[in-house]
Amino acid sequence: MNKGPKSAGVVAAARANGYLAVRGNHDDALLFAHERREAARARGDVPQDDEKYAYADELSTEDAQYLRNLPYTISLPTLGALVVHAGLVPGVALEAQDPAGMYTMRNLVKGGLSYSWTDKPSHGTPWAAEWRGAAHVYFGHDAKRGLQQCARATGLDTGCCYGRSLSAMVLPERRLVQVPALRVYSEPGEKGKG
Repeated sequence: MNKGPKSAGVVAAARANGYLAVRGNHDDALLFAHERREAARARGDVPQDDEKYAYADELSTEDAQYLRNLPYTISLPTLGALVVHAGLVPGVALEAQDPAGMYTMRNLVKGGLSYSWTDKPSHGTPWAAEWRGAAHVYFGHDAKRGLQQCARATGLDTGCCYGRSLSAMVLPERRLVQVPALRVYSEPGEKGKG
């Protein structure tokens, strides 16, 4: 969401095809923009937020509901896998994880025998290297680090929107597939463009 040319179309296609997905920070940004713009129109106002979110008007009511209903994790127990957008704090039960951390985390900060999470890539250490949970975790969100292949976690965000590659893990054989991006859709650091 928010980094390529057809974000609203991606949501519509995912919903129409019944694809499983986890909720991420860009999903929330699109959903919040959609709700702000709808509220402005309901008041008879013209939406005043940044035009980079004008494409949020393309979301149908059903598409917005699909985004609202996305889970923070998908458990695939027969494959020994767990999917999350950004990360998980080691030693914290899945049901006790902070949802904000699950879709914005980049690093962990150690405090005694436990960890806290941070979205700051320059503070703490990458969470995936510390994960020791029973399920292997597959995640995205961290294009700056690119492909991360840790013992119990694999980061698959390889910066397709920045012109690098799109990565996927084929389960159960754990085969990594990468396809080069066709072009740069978003410059690093650029917020969103539809």
